[in-house]
Amino acid sequence: MLEVNDYARVLQALYNKSLILEDTSDFHPVLKFWYFDALAHLDYTITHLAFNADSPRNLMSLEYIKHRTDTAQDEKLKVFPGFMAWLEANHPEEHEKFPLFIQKIYSPSDPAMYRSFRIILNPDDRRPIPPETFQIMIDEMFERSYLSALYNNSSVATKLNNYIGTC
Repeated sequence: MLEVNDYARVLQALYNKSLILEDTSDFHPVLKFWYFDALAHLDYTITHLAFNADSPRNLMSLEYIKHRTDTAQDEKLKVFPGFMAWLEANHPEEHEKFPLFIQKIYSPSDPAMYRSFRIILNPDDRRPIPPETFQIMIDEMFERSYLSALYNNSSVATKLNNYIGTC
């Protein structure tokens, strides 16, 4: 790292978060995978801005995210993007429990995406996402209402199981 910049501070805020009060073993398996996938993309995007692109930290993150991308092709897991689009169209109140950047990435009508494993909210904007926006993303990833939606007995998990049953 060349210097401690605003992105390094935001990354530190991410690393200071904890799931100690959650029982992640009781998260719905598909929702759990995609939760940690979103965290991995968030971590990678911020790390890419905080550190030199060829730093060991970035290279290790890149390898990890490549592995997650391959794992996402598993039959049980690849239903998530379609589920998010279905949830947005049919159950907007449940869709809104997800962090805004996840809603945007999986919305068929929004240009946000993962590009080269980084979060891109607007592909036409060449400026980096401001550190304050990443702080909001981090906070949303740990919001109580979102974490509650990840559990096996949640209404979102029930809708996901029903959606999987119709695929």
